[in-house]
Amino acid sequence: MEKIPLTRAGFTALQDELKHLKTVERPAIIAAIAEARALGDLSENAEYHSAREKQSFIEGRIKELEGIIARAEVIDVPTLSGPIKFGATVKVVDEDTEEERVFKIVGEPEADLERGLLNIRSPLARALIGKEPGDSIEVRTPGGGKSYEVLSVEYV
Repeated sequence: MEKIPLTRAGFTALQDELKHLKTVERPAIIAAIAEARALGDLSENAEYHSAREKQSFIEGRIKELEGIIARAEVIDVPTLSGPIKFGATVKVVDEDTEEERVFKIVGEPEADLERGLLNIRSPLARALIGKEPGDSIEVRTPGGGKSYEVLSVEYV
């Protein structure tokens, strides 16, 4: 099985989500199913069917998180240095618009572009790997081609 690289923060967030699902969400949905069952005829009981659907989602997410955590390879980012690699916080400037952006290259399960957490498998992250401050990259994105210059690289 392929290891899944994660930062320490990403690994902790997944563990916290799993704990929340097991200790809060799962018992709550079990109680909701029992309550809906007490209302009588299950074939026409919308609350029961809704609760069962939510239970299915929760159980699926628990299995998914357990699988990710079991295959996780936690990378200690502050000990890294050098050219851009997993865990790097990279400041880039769009060479066309002069807009500066900061990205942290993380594993797929913790990626969130709105928060600047860039999936290691994304086209931009793949183009950044191995680069250093001052380097320029060309990347094809779903929105078209982009040119960036690397301004800084940190491992925090």
